[in-house]
Amino acid sequence: MTNPMTEAGQPRLLGATLPVVETFHSVQGEGTWTGTSAFFIRLAGCDVGCPWCDTKESWNPRRHPHWSVADLVAAATAAQPAIAIITGGEPLMHDLTELSQGLQANGLPVHLETSGAHPFSGRFQWVTFSPKPTKAPHASIYPQVSELKVVVATPADLEWAEAQAAKLPASTPKFLQPAWGNPDSYALIFAYVLKQPNWRISLQTHKFTQIR
Repeated sequence: MTNPMTEAGQPRLLGATLPVVETFHSVQGEGTWTGTSAFFIRLAGCDVGCPWCDTKESWNPRRHPHWSVADLVAAATAAQPAIAIITGGEPLMHDLTELSQGLQANGLPVHLETSGAHPFSGRFQWVTFSPKPTKAPHASIYPQVSELKVVVATPADLEWAEAQAAKLPASTPKFLQPAWGNPDSYALIFAYVLKQPNWRISLQTHKFTQIR
């Protein structure tokens, strides 16, 4: 749904609500923007079903409270981060138009972290695409991708990563990320990146440094 505009030309929040697992102010721990001050909005709901998921508590949206878009925008703005990140769960299960526009109307660059498994919605300065073989990406995601990040647990995941990379411009930053707690995946990725220099390694630095 398209928001009506205020006289100042900014989108007016219509009081929509979204199920929220948590919000917190920290730094981005992965990918291109590692180390950047970020306010995270983790939305509830996911039907992708990754077996190694470290946020399975986010899967059922009924277990989490609904926040109004206005309250989410206010919380993010009060934190004064460099960027706001909408993550999940799988955030594209929800219409992100109002939330993304509301954050931007308050001066925040907005990033999205998604598997791309549902139709694209919202407006973002950066889209981290982390496709999963358990649920194929929707075609609408590919024109929106800013970086590709594939979690690797087995050699088959490397094949999946290359298949997804082939659908994106060659200039797209491409990351392989070890599955947390799987030491074999680190060695697998390290050997692969040495032979395939168009890929980079993404580490979950927030876990190594034990920050939120």
